[in-house]
Amino acid sequence: MPESPPALTGHGITVAERRTAAMADTEVQWTRALLCGEPRGHADMYGAFLVPPNDAGAHLGALFWHKDGFSTACGHGTIARGAWAVATGLVPAPADGTTDVVIDVPPGRVTAGVRTADGRVADVTFVNVPGHVHARDVPVPTSHGTLTVDIAFGGAMYAVLPVDRLGLRVRPQDVTALIAAGREIRDTLNAAGAAEHPDDSRLSGVYGTVFTEEADAPVERPDGTRQLHHRNVTVFADGQVDRSPCGSGTAARVALLAATGELRPGDELRHESVVGSVFRARIERSATVHGHPAVVPAVTGTAYAIGTSHFTVDPDDPLVPGFVLR
Repeated sequence: MPESPPALTGHGITVAERRTAAMADTEVQWTRALLCGEPRGHADMYGAFLVPPNDAGAHLGALFWHKDGFSTACGHGTIARGAWAVATGLVPAPADGTTDVVIDVPPGRVTAGVRTADGRVADVTFVNVPGHVHARDVPVPTSHGTLTVDIAFGGAMYAVLPVDRLGLRVRPQDVTALIAAGREIRDTLNAAGAAEHPDDSRLSGVYGTVFTEEADAPVERPDGTRQLHHRNVTVFADGQVDRSPCGSGTAARVALLAATGELRPGDELRHESVVGSVFRARIERSATVHGHPAVVPAVTGTAYAIGTSHFTVDPDDPLVPGFVLR
């Protein structure tokens, strides 16, 4: 077994710098392709490498990857990493209470507040880096006609639009059509340089397209706050589909809804995925990005262990590191 590449284990570099190094490291890319590609993975496979944090202020660092490369952020991956850290004892936690697992990711430092009850993980609240609206009402010529999208940052840049503009719904039978549309929107925006991050060019570019719909009308709660109930499907990277409600996409959605006043401090966004899983999101606090209003989102969800895998490579296998068909 070869030693782990410096991109994953070397000292003195930040997680953002590790991402850049990993993208240029053939051994790391080979390992990513091996885990993502069939027969070990699939076209929508997603994962993370555990790496050292930026400094002693965090418990760990994470490099998130997918079939096409390395993403800048993953909210659900952060939730899963926090749940794993507590469940495995890497970060000690009481039988009942909330324990903050601090994680360095490429856009900055985030926190997974892991709530335990009777010695088990009950849920995790992911507090993200500040999210902001990048652009409003951006026209995008597509095979569906010219569509108008908003672009927002939630750890990665997302194009967001109501799904009914395509005559579709957030439902499994429309996923194939949404993949094609999501790819087209992302590629057109990126070719136009429509999503340049104001601070860090490594965070630039539309990562995903979020198709949304309102599931129910807002509910007024006795304390004067509201609960919004929306559905979404996020098509990210080159046509991958998020089975979860997409944590960083939900963070971008919080920034957009906060900017219009649809989501106020104290309100909750019930954000449902295409398979019915749910995140609950809110505004943790206000912030500013280059003097413009921004918000720090908090997203609550769950993650469950499904097994421990041991992958092998047969040196005679001509298909190593694997393949994807989409």
